[in-house]
Amino acid sequence: MPEHPAQSGPNASDQQAEPRRAASSTLSRLTTRLEGSALAEAPRELLREALGATATEASGTSAAPHPDQRVFLDSISVNGFRGIGRKARLPLTAKPGVTLVVGRNGSGKSSFAEGAETALTGRTARLDKQRGEVWRRHWRNLHDGADPKVEVRLAIAGDPRLSTLTCTWPGDDVTAPEVEFGRPGHGRRPFAGIGWERALNDYSPFLSYADLDKVLNGRPSEQYDSVAAILGLRELTDADERLQGIEKALDSALKQVEAERPALAEVLSALDDPRAVRALAVVGKSGDPDFAELDALVTALPDADEGRLRELRATAALAGPDLGAVGAAVDRLREAVAVLDDVRASGAEDAHQRAELLAKALEHSRRHQDEDTCPVCGSDQALDEAWADRAAEQVAGLRQEAATAREARTGLRDAVDALRYLVTPVPAWLPAPLVDPWEEWQACRVLDDAERLAARAETAALVLADACAALREEALRELEKFDEEWRSCVTRLAGWLDRARPAYAGRPRLRQVRAARKWLKEACAELREERLRPFEDHSQRIWEELRQQSNVDLRSVRLTGSEKATVRKLVMDVSVDGTEAAALGVMSQGELHSLALSLFLPRAAAPDSPFGFVVIDDPVQSMDPAKVHGLAKVLHDLGETRQVVVFTHDTRLQRAFTNQELPVTVLEVERAGRSVVTVNRVTDPVRQALADARALIRRRNLPPVAMTHVLPSLCRAVLERALSEAAWLRLHRAGMAEHEAEKTVARAVTLMDIGALGLFGDPSKKAGDVYRELRRRCGPGAVDLIRQCQEGAHPSGTSMPDPHRFVDDIKAVALTVRKPEEGP
Repeated sequence: MPEHPAQSGPNASDQQAEPRRAASSTLSRLTTRLEGSALAEAPRELLREALGATATEASGTSAAPHPDQRVFLDSISVNGFRGIGRKARLPLTAKPGVTLVVGRNGSGKSSFAEGAETALTGRTARLDKQRGEVWRRHWRNLHDGADPKVEVRLAIAGDPRLSTLTCTWPGDDVTAPEVEFGRPGHGRRPFAGIGWERALNDYSPFLSYADLDKVLNGRPSEQYDSVAAILGLRELTDADERLQGIEKALDSALKQVEAERPALAEVLSALDDPRAVRALAVVGKSGDPDFAELDALVTALPDADEGRLRELRATAALAGPDLGAVGAAVDRLREAVAVLDDVRASGAEDAHQRAELLAKALEHSRRHQDEDTCPVCGSDQALDEAWADRAAEQVAGLRQEAATAREARTGLRDAVDALRYLVTPVPAWLPAPLVDPWEEWQACRVLDDAERLAARAETAALVLADACAALREEALRELEKFDEEWRSCVTRLAGWLDRARPAYAGRPRLRQVRAARKWLKEACAELREERLRPFEDHSQRIWEELRQQSNVDLRSVRLTGSEKATVRKLVMDVSVDGTEAAALGVMSQGELHSLALSLFLPRAAAPDSPFGFVVIDDPVQSMDPAKVHGLAKVLHDLGETRQVVVFTHDTRLQRAFTNQELPVTVLEVERAGRSVVTVNRVTDPVRQALADARALIRRRNLPPVAMTHVLPSLCRAVLERALSEAAWLRLHRAGMAEHEAEKTVARAVTLMDIGALGLFGDPSKKAGDVYRELRRRCGPGAVDLIRQCQEGAHPSGTSMPDPHRFVDDIKAVALTVRKPEEGP
């Protein structure tokens, strides 16, 4: 049975910060503060309504995880995704503590971290940073061939059974996974619909190396939001958004009617009417208008039938033929007719026929030059060269005359078309007196005879234009009786009144809303500063652990602006040797990453976070050895209340836990051919070496050299590992800088050198000193054991009468010397 998290007890951050504030307690506290304020009753009632709506909405998200039922990771299984082929499982312990997932670069360890992040959030920091085509096309593992799948088993505090998050991809788009959430007793359903999005956004439990850059190098507003979200003021922001919506509606309505007043005043001032003068006096005056006066003007119109008014307006708008254009078109048509008549009288009309006849005869004579008679009349007059010259000259002249005729006919057609174009169609509605004249005018479009068209169009246009003018004048006189100009102005004035009356009536409510928002803004600012202090204190404590030998002090963390401000940012005040400076300008890359961790980890440990785990991928890059030791201490402290899973290829972090004697679980990820990934728990290196020695003893039929040479070498390795561990611990306790300790241990090559460091912390001690200390701590037989191990490296080897006892004695010595004695 897997281990499940117990109900969370008080933790370090809970004890040093104020008590946990859920949404309901935040709203309750603010309501109490509101009732004791000097705010007027009207804006107080607005705030009660807004806060009450927020509380109702918050209660509707009961499916979201709750801080009292924290979520822990039980295991992560991955197949066909990134560097993992066939299914591989990363087993975890679903309770507070630190787990290091180690392995070389390319071992597949980050595929577990990215798989879990994708399953819970639908994205990964690496994908956000590397949106290239290579990543998008090659995120599937090619070795196994199975569809990619990630399964995350979750333990929820208080629930004895595990929940499961299953992530699959129906297509090739890595950004479009399908995620299903299954919880015993609740069935399975899409993860997107259960209400975890807000918690995952506010208290993201994932931190990658790319995220470390983003924490400090992201946009100022993103930095602000990442910290502001966990201060528990979102409910107050939601209430303010509701009030802001009311304020915007009231303010927009008022601004709209105010913006319309100048244009309305201009229309009224252009009207020569005493009623318009009275209306202008009201509209043009600043302040709230006299609605009673405007109502009286709007309603004091003579009665009129709307249908009759529409007919009169349509009649007054009728436009008959343009007599000027019609007259010009008729004149042009008559001139074209006259031109064509002149051409016909001159014989030019027949010139074309004669020219074509002569041209054919001339062509025939050229083809049949040997004929003696005329092919047309049969006379004996031959069509000789002289005749051909005369005929060609005559054809040219006739064709010139024919061109004149063609131009005359074209001019006539164009003139007819131009006149017909002026004949407008019959409108959809016409007064009865205009029906016949307009039909007569319309009939001109179908006349073919040009002279008849000119005469009829001229007459019909005159008749129709006169009829339209007469009816238009009559309609205008009748409209004037109904105050048409004033009526059109009143229509506009009445529309403005309909909008202005509620807009000006909302002015008192607008003032109340603004007063409510002002009070809420001040209350939010005070609560924000109050809740930022524990976050700031936590960040500074983490920085003090991580900074180690840095001369940069983190003085304060501040939020400037507000949640809805255009310019808002996270401000970090630092000093270098007491001199104020800008963090991004003076800090090294390792220091910046340490500072980013100082900002991220308090979010992971926030009391209101429903996530009992935090996944950190590759946090050690760019850190010097001293900061790695500080990071181990920070992670250990966080592991007191959170399940901390750290993925790293850097062996320094594991050693930092060991050197400081901090408990840690280590899982090693290895990747073999065809992306086969295995996960093994890393045991105690000293005990692992002892296990190797005992495994050798248990094997049968071994040659004697295995006992006389190989076994002593394995036991020598046991002692070297135990003494090396003691050396690291001793140098660390002595306060030696990490990089110096690393050099010192690396210079110890022989067993005696390692023994001098492990037993004294002093590489200059001689072999005699080492032997005396071994006798003191482990008894006189310890020196003989050391010598036997060394003899195993010689060609003659060493005698081994009782291998089992030899290994037992080596174990006793190793377990004694691996931990240095406490100093006086």
